[in-house]
Amino acid sequence: MSLIDRLGLSVPVIQAPMAGVSTPRMAAAVSNAGALGSISVGATDAVGAGQMIADTRALTDRPFNVNLFVHAAPRRDPVNEAAWLQALAPQFAAFGAAPPAGSGVIYRSFADDDAMLARLLADPPAAVSFHFGLPDTTRIRALKAVGCLLLATATTLDEALTCKAAGVDALVAQGWEAGGHRGMFDPDAEDSRLGAMALTRLLVARAGPVITAGGIMDGQGVRAALNLGAVAVQMGTAFVACPESAADAGYRAALAGDAALHTVMTRAISGRPARCLANRFTAWDATTAAVPPDYPVAYDAGKALNAAAKSAGEFGFGAQWAGQGAALARTLPAADLIAALVAEMDV
Repeated sequence: MSLIDRLGLSVPVIQAPMAGVSTPRMAAAVSNAGALGSISVGATDAVGAGQMIADTRALTDRPFNVNLFVHAAPRRDPVNEAAWLQALAPQFAAFGAAPPAGSGVIYRSFADDDAMLARLLADPPAAVSFHFGLPDTTRIRALKAVGCLLLATATTLDEALTCKAAGVDALVAQGWEAGGHRGMFDPDAEDSRLGAMALTRLLVARAGPVITAGGIMDGQGVRAALNLGAVAVQMGTAFVACPESAADAGYRAALAGDAALHTVMTRAISGRPARCLANRFTAWDATTAAVPPDYPVAYDAGKALNAAAKSAGEFGFGAQWAGQGAALARTLPAADLIAALVAEMDV
C-alpha cells in the first residue's frame, strides 16, 4: 500500500513541521483539507507534546504527523561559548541589553528522551518524522509496533540508505533550496548541496519512496515533483503566511518584502546550518569570524538576542526560516492554500 493510501490522503502534500511556526490549528486545517498536517514537538518536552497532540486531535479526526529532533548531543566548550557571547555583546548593547551569563541545552534530542517516547506510544499519531538523524532501533521498532508510519529527512543518498536500512517508511528529500534547518545527520560534514530535483531523482532510483522538500510553493511545483517520481511533497515556507501560523508580525512582514528574494544559509542563529530570510542577524553573521557553539547551545544565545531586539521593536534577529521560493508565498488560510494547490496541479 502506498504512503498516500496508508494515510488516507486526497492531496499529496505534507505541511512541514516548523517548530515555532506550525500549530495544532494549522495542522488540523491542513489534514481536514485532505493533506497531511504536522506539528513539531522538538522544541518542547513530553508534557508539551502531549498537549499539542491533544489540541490537534480536538480539531481533526484525520491523520497528522508529529516531528522529532534527533540531533547529537552538543559538545560543550566553555571557551568557545564565552567567546560567542562576547562577539554578540555589541548587538545586545544596541538594544540596551547584555548577553546572558551563559548558554544551555534548550532542546532535548529524541535520541535520549524516554518520556517523549512513552508519550508517543501512549497516544500514537498516524505519522512520526525525524529530523537531524535517526533514533536507535529500539525506538523505531516501538513506534512501528503501535502503527506509526515513519518519515525521515535525508539530504544525501548515504543518509537515505541509512534511513531505509533502519526501517523508515518514506524519505523527505530535503534539497538545498529548503527553508529552515538542514536535516543533515552531521552538520560538520561537507554538504553536497544537492538541489531538490537532483536529490529526488537520485533517491527515487536508489532508495524511495520519496517526499520532495525545497522551494515548492504552488501546485505546478507539486506536479513537477510528482513527475520526478516523488509520492508527495513537503512544503513549509508556503504555510508561514497562513493565519493559522504562529509566525510573528516581523517574520510576516519580512516574508512579504524584498528579503524573500535573498534567503541565506546561516549557522549563527542556532549553531546548525539553516536557510533564513536575509535580516540583521544574517548580515552580522557575514561580518564576524566568531564560531557559534554547537546546536542547540548557540540557539539559546540567539533566542536571547532576538528577545532583546523585539523588546525594542526590532524583528531582524529572529529565526525567519524560509526557502528559496519565499517570494511566492501567499497569505491564505491553510485550507484555501491546499485548495489552490489542487487547482494549480491540474493547470
